[in-house]
Amino acid sequence: MNILIAGAHGTTVKQIIEELSKNRQMNVYGMIRKEEQAQTIKELGGHPILADLEGNVDKAVDNMEAIIFAAGSGPKTGPDKTTAVDKNGAIKLVDAAKKKGIERFVMLSSVGSDNPEQAQEEMRHYLGAKHDADEHLKASGLTYTIVRPVSMTNEQAIGKIFADKKVDHTNKSIPRADVAAVLAQSVTEEKTFNKTFEIFSGTLPIKEALNNM
Repeated sequence: MNILIAGAHGTTVKQIIEELSKNRQMNVYGMIRKEEQAQTIKELGGHPILADLEGNVDKAVDNMEAIIFAAGSGPKTGPDKTTAVDKNGAIKLVDAAKKKGIERFVMLSSVGSDNPEQAQEEMRHYLGAKHDADEHLKASGLTYTIVRPVSMTNEQAIGKIFADKKVDHTNKSIPRADVAAVLAQSVTEEKTFNKTFEIFSGTLPIKEALNNM
């Protein structure tokens, strides 16, 4: 399976590439914006593809069979960048996938993106962008999975999560490495197909938690 991962220079995405590259049946391609980022992707076991979510992404999806969108500008980059990447970039990649007949699409979203208007003001625009991208994916006809983690940390992977359609995420967190594992495993886990769910660190091994979706 040829898998394209958008946002390949981010911390979470590097961990996804490393995770998926362990499977010899998968060819992992990391979308990067700068040539100097290519060596890092190769060292992780992936193949770099030069493309920009703010530009044309059609060629980046050629010959792909699945896409993971894990790019994110974050709320601190300002509304223009958030709209360009988290909303329009994601929508553009969904549309490119549909045009090229790529059926499988996994989206990294965020807790709170179901009701962005209820979020704190500094998060509202970011979550609104995620919400619009999620809704576009749901309506696309692609076989989707939308993963909404709570606050992510750089702590060591635990390998155990709690996953459900809606969770009480008060004072909850999850290591980025575990989010990466969830995204990687969701690509082929049919129990996650056409589902949206939230995750935080829990007690079930990731595979088991996803199998219970």
